[in-house]
Amino acid sequence: MKNINFKEIKDAYQLVEGAKIKGKNYDEIFELGHYDANKRGYTLYPFEDGVRFEDFCVIVSERELKTNYVIEGVNVNIPIAEQQSVRLSA
Repeated sequence: MKNINFKEIKDAYQLVEGAKIKGKNYDEIFELGHYDANKRGYTLYPFEDGVRFEDFCVIVSERELKTNYVIEGVNVNIPIAEQQSVRLSA
């Protein structure tokens, strides 16, 4: 997971379920879950070595994501599933 290029989060449209998120000040990688309207935030699951750990999650607001986190750079013209399979085979 070290070869992922992370970019600033500039718009809420970048926040899609399954995207990899990393803190600006930390090396931990999270996988973005669904948006919880009742709690007004996105769920983040710990992600390590290709495994998403669902026994623990954090709720983070959109503002905090834009301020303190970066997101993996993806090509919007190619489905995420295809990009991940290409990345795993490389």
